[in-house]
Amino acid sequence: MNATEACIALNMLPTVGPVRLRKLLQIFKEPENILAAKRDQLRKVEGIGKDVADQISNWESIVELPAELKRVKDFGATVITQNSSSYPKALREIHAPPIVLYVWGEIQERDQHAIGIIGARRTTHYGSECAKKLAYQLAYAGLTVISGLARGIDTSAHQGALAAKGRTIAVIGSGLSKLYPPENRALAEKICSGSGAVVSEFSMEIEPDRQTFPMRNRIISGWSHGILVVEAGINSGALITASQALEQGRAVYAVPGHINAPSAIGSNRLIQQGAKLVMDANDILDDLQILLPETKPSPQAAARPLPPLSNEERRVYDAIEATETPIDEIATKSNLPSGTVSSTLLGLELKRLVKQLPGKYFVKLA
Repeated sequence: MNATEACIALNMLPTVGPVRLRKLLQIFKEPENILAAKRDQLRKVEGIGKDVADQISNWESIVELPAELKRVKDFGATVITQNSSSYPKALREIHAPPIVLYVWGEIQERDQHAIGIIGARRTTHYGSECAKKLAYQLAYAGLTVISGLARGIDTSAHQGALAAKGRTIAVIGSGLSKLYPPENRALAEKICSGSGAVVSEFSMEIEPDRQTFPMRNRIISGWSHGILVVEAGINSGALITASQALEQGRAVYAVPGHINAPSAIGSNRLIQQGAKLVMDANDILDDLQILLPETKPSPQAAARPLPPLSNEERRVYDAIEATETPIDEIATKSNLPSGTVSSTLLGLELKRLVKQLPGKYFVKLA
């Protein structure tokens, strides 16, 4: 048995959660040693009572590890632990980081820079369109959009990120084999086909319930630099996630809604309580630039490398001179239609590569 398999087994024991595992690892160092420990050794660990010690000692009669490993393999998923390089760094820092993450798809290094977008399941057309627009802009700017694959705002957020050909992560409140809601199966498959991953901390066969969703929400907020609430009623689960985000030291943003709309009471109240009002992606990107400032290079340092650019983005970027360049000149040099140039410049602005000055002049950012 290796460390990952031991963590899978420990994660499947009802009484062993992330906090208890941390205490056990302080004593036994490796997860395999925990499963091999004797009952009296386990009882000596702070917070490990008789029931927990008995369950760990009898783990093989509770957990069918070979069957679970087969389910993971047959599904085409992988399992990562906190020691895995792809485990999100920010998630390791929360109070109760998941023992394991079941991953369907791929987590990449750039997914460390993420924003959570959440909201009501029963949403309005306005809320849905806002979620799609903002997810599109944020994904286009290079942030990974994280949401919960639920109906409503979550679905719109994933769709917006995919439309931008960006990255998106769906954190679900069930095992991968019990994907919920079932009508989002096609969306989940699209996410996993090269644009991100569907992720769960629950073993493959766990059904969604009232407890699994709040647990899922702490992962969304813990993984993200901040949480954007697009639309939420007074009792929305999105408000619980926003509260968790604050406890984890994450930023909270909210889109204003109609003052008479029940679906916007919660999100509007968040703004009253100090959440930053968001009207477009720049309201978040400007904030993240303050929270995550880039180190200024010395005069002798090389310029920071450009992110991947499309052919049109490269042509427009190269058409901008070292000094202020008017948009008409950019269109002429890039040999692209003016409409294409305008939309491409917006994308380059969101990627923090160019800046627009008064009079439709543009400059490159260092």
